[in-house]
Amino acid sequence: MVVDHDPSPRPPLTNPGRRPEPTVVAPAPTLDRTVTNETTAPQPAPGAPARPPAGRYGPEPSAARRRLAVVAIAAAAVVGLAVVVVIGLRLASEPVRHDMVGFDVEGPERIEVTFDVSMAPGTTARCTIDALAESYAQVGTVDVTVGPVETLESRWTVGVATSELATTGVVESCRVVE
Repeated sequence: MVVDHDPSPRPPLTNPGRRPEPTVVAPAPTLDRTVTNETTAPQPAPGAPARPPAGRYGPEPSAARRRLAVVAIAAAAVVGLAVVVVIGLRLASEPVRHDMVGFDVEGPERIEVTFDVSMAPGTTARCTIDALAESYAQVGTVDVTVGPVETLESRWTVGVATSELATTGVVESCRVVE
């Protein structure tokens, strides 16, 4: 299929050795007219808060409603801050914390789990390590005694015997031994 089209017109050719004469354009007269119509909204005074037109978003809130909104927001902020403080105090007061580092599947009957334990020097803890299959079924578990150690943080590697191939190992919990 052949499509025939009309190319746009080209500008006229000029003589490259000759410069075109400059065109002088007279400035347009300035008119001092203010144009207003029904779509021109009045502008607020400088420094005044910008507010939508009255009634655009429902009735104007009363002073009592504004105070109620401020009190409700302040109460929500206080409750939120209290929740953050309680969670922070609980986490800070844990005597033993653990962090997973990694695991190594050594075969269908064994997995090694490496983890860090943070506790006060001289403390002894008991940690439960689980080996999980692909279906998240527990295929092995071991309780290991950690410590006492002389440092705040220590790294441990524990072997877990499994009944079938484990695909991951996790630290289920660590607690202080009394």
